[in-house]
Amino acid sequence: MKFKRQRSQEVGVDLTPLIDVVFLLLIFFMVSTTFTRESHLNIELPEANGERSESEAELIDVVINAEGQYILNDRTLVNNRRETLERAVNELAQDNTSLPFIITADARTPHEFVVRAMDVAGRLGFAKLSITTEREAEGSE
Repeated sequence: MKFKRQRSQEVGVDLTPLIDVVFLLLIFFMVSTTFTRESHLNIELPEANGERSESEAELIDVVINAEGQYILNDRTLVNNRRETLERAVNELAQDNTSLPFIITADARTPHEFVVRAMDVAGRLGFAKLSITTEREAEGSE
């Protein structure tokens, strides 16, 4: 028996649907893109022509080093226990809780000691609590 050979069809990829999808994506991204227009204000800031005051405002400055040792207004405390810090702050503030309470900590200070200082400030009723940071130098990562 002799069978007729069927002609083989060319195998190829039809690119028409692919091109349609790419164009639809292009249109979608063009429509959904938002263009922001930045506005700038020219502001002239005032200048001060006064002399610097010799007397500094009273404040509570707590510095915490990498070992967790507290330094209260340039006076090192005996230990880093909560009671010691609380007693020293109370003695320095003399029940004046309106003074600014500033906490400065070393980058390697354990978090526990910073939270302890914040807790002491909250327990004693200080409302003006600040945590200082150091600005990174430009170019360093």
